[in-house]
Amino acid sequence: MFMTTSPCISICKMDPKTGHCTGCARSSIEKITWKEKNTSKEWKLNNLRNIQSRMSIQQLKTFKESYAYKCKNGISLIKKKKLEENKIK
Repeated sequence: MFMTTSPCISICKMDPKTGHCTGCARSSIEKITWKEKNTSKEWKLNNLRNIQSRMSIQQLKTFKESYAYKCKNGISLIKKKKLEENKIK
């Protein structure tokens, strides 16, 4: 079985106007589909392209940076920062 990294970058807030997450630009249905074990790698790769096409320039910059970090380290930059902040408190 293959593993494709989820595009969730730990900024989970739905935009009521677009119906997409402000962090990863996925719809609720897309989020559910990612978690289904029978979802194909091809669908996931197409979805990664589609969600990036929905993003503003700034959102895309933040997404790409955090997603690349997550793919390499298993955790998004935002989640890493949140965990570090909680250790300080």
